Amino acid sequence: MEVLIVLIIFLSLFGIFYVFISTRNKERMALIEKGADASLFTTKKKNFKFTNLTLKFGMLAAGVGIGLLMGSLLSQYTTLEEPVAYFSMIFIFGGISLIINAMIEKKNKIEDENLD
Repeated sequence: MEVLIVLIIFLSLFGIFYVFISTRNKERMALIEKGADASLFTTKKKNFKFTNLTLKFGMLAAGVGIGLLMGSLLSQYTTLEEPVAYFSMIFIFGGISLIINAMIEKKNKIEDENLD
């Protein structure tokens, strides 16, 4: 049963990714057929936003992972109940990672403005 759940999740993610890529390709081909300039697809800002999004989700995942670890330690070595320990640590470390991400993005934005 567990293998089936993992398989369904994997296939769902693959399907979403496939539909996204194929739709984007169809849109681009339609624009090119209408005579739009191909430079529309290669801008610096899009790559920068994608990098920020990747960094944000990566930091959030790391924060949640650290939160799970700390929640496990809290529930093991204190009298705090297990659900409270896990949820509190997940939200605390997930939030801290998003705050750090916002600071990094702000620093990068300031550096980019100084370069221009």
